Parts: sequence; structure tokens; C-alpha cells
Amino acid sequence: MVRGKIQVKRIENATSRQVTFSKRRNGLLKKAYELSVLCEAEVAAIIFSQKGRLYEFSSSDIQMIIEQYLNRTNSGQLNNIAEEQYIKELRSETAIMEKKIRLLDVSQRELFGYGLSSCNSEELQEIENQLVRSLHRIRETKAWILMDHIKHLKEKTSFRREGYDQRKVRCKRSAAVTRRSRET
Repeated sequence: MVRGKIQVKRIENATSRQVTFSKRRNGLLKKAYELSVLCEAEVAAIIFSQKGRLYEFSSSDIQMIIEQYLNRTNSGQLNNIAEEQYIKELRSETAIMEKKIRLLDVSQRELFGYGLSSCNSEELQEIENQLVRSLHRIRETKAWILMDHIKHLKEKTSFRREGYDQRKVRCKRSAAVTRRSRET
């Protein structure tokens, strides 16, 4: 005998509804138990009847499973909110950086002497002042590097001169020893 498909809708007869509830509840709890045993899954099923009676099944501590569920669902929502906030911050930062890049491009073009026709006299004076300050810093850096190089060369020359002087003294001693040995 083949079971026919039933139409899922509220059962009007209270007795039939209670019998169906009891059978399906037991079937659901049995399936939850089988799932926990077969798959070693942590399973919790909570059922409230129409009259408010509680029926439950748990493969382990039900309180622990409920806390685990709440932690996962709340943290998921918090993660989504945090992720959306992070994306907004990145977009804002990107917009700020793009604006800075455009300003730097304009400034660089002006310092190279391009696009100056749209500048007024005060802006041209400021660009000239920037160039003078830059040139001054470049000259200071160049002077510092040259002074350092000169100092290094003087040290090198002094070291070589000391070596030359030491060799000269050794040569004189050697010549004196040679003369003495010839004389004797």
C-alpha cells in the first residue's frame, strides 16, 4: 500500500491534530537522535506544543548548544556590520587619497612649469618660493655630501701619507743598516 501525498495545512479536528503532533514530534526527535549518533553532530531540538508544553532533545548539554548558536549568529551579524563599516572607511580613505594625488599631480606640473597659465600672480609667487626653498635644500644637501666626501678623501690621504712616512723611515733604517754592514 502506497502512502499518498497529503496537503500541508492546519488540521481542523483537535483530536487528529493532537495525534499528528505527537507522532510527528516523536519522529522528529528520533531523527535528531539518529543524526547525532550517525554523524557525531551536536543536535538540539526544541518543540512547544499548542498548549505551551516543552519537548526537547539534545545530544549534549542543551545550554551549551544554545550558547554556541547565539554566539555564532550574533558574531555573524557583528562581523557583517564591522565589515560594512570597514568598507565604508576604505572608500572614504580612497577618496581622500585620490584627491591628494590629484593635488600633488597639479603641484608637480606647476613646479615643472606646466599649466601655469591658469595661476594668478600670488600662486606664481608661491610656486617660485617653493622652488627657491627646494633649490636651497638641494644645495645644502649637495654641500653636506661634498664636505663628507672631502673629509673622507683627507682621511684617505692622511692614511696614505702615514704609510708613506713609515715606509720612508723603514727605508732609511734599512739603508743605515746596509751601510753599517758594508763598513764592517
